[in-house]
Amino acid sequence: MKNYQQVLHIQTTGKGLREITREVRDVVRDSKITSGLCNLFVRHTSASLIIQENADPDVQRDLEYFLGKLVPETDLGYTHTVEGPDDMPSHIRSVLTNTSEQIPLSGGEMLLGTWQGIFLWEHRTRGHSRNVVVNISGD
Repeated sequence: MKNYQQVLHIQTTGKGLREITREVRDVVRDSKITSGLCNLFVRHTSASLIIQENADPDVQRDLEYFLGKLVPETDLGYTHTVEGPDDMPSHIRSVLTNTSEQIPLSGGEMLLGTWQGIFLWEHRTRGHSRNVVVNISGD
């Protein structure tokens, strides 16, 4: 069994979903591992990773809308506010989504469904530089 690891440095432009499928696909190709698992991990507490539909951008807008209603930034009950009104809601949103994902590999390709894409979900209002660890194990 072989292992391959690379860190993707992703610049976000603020709150929302940024598709990173192409970047992860490039790492899988570079690994030369044809069968195994691709593990992704975002090294932040105010951003997350999801696998979601990538064909219709309305899905991404609706997800952002729903999570905004579920975890509003205007709630005055938060005590962790030193980094701004979007910080604590960002931590909660990260807890409700994922900080890691696993995707099986076969034939050197990720076995994503037809409409599935990998997204980095920035939960902070302003953009940040995010690190996503891509770890690939297999043969």
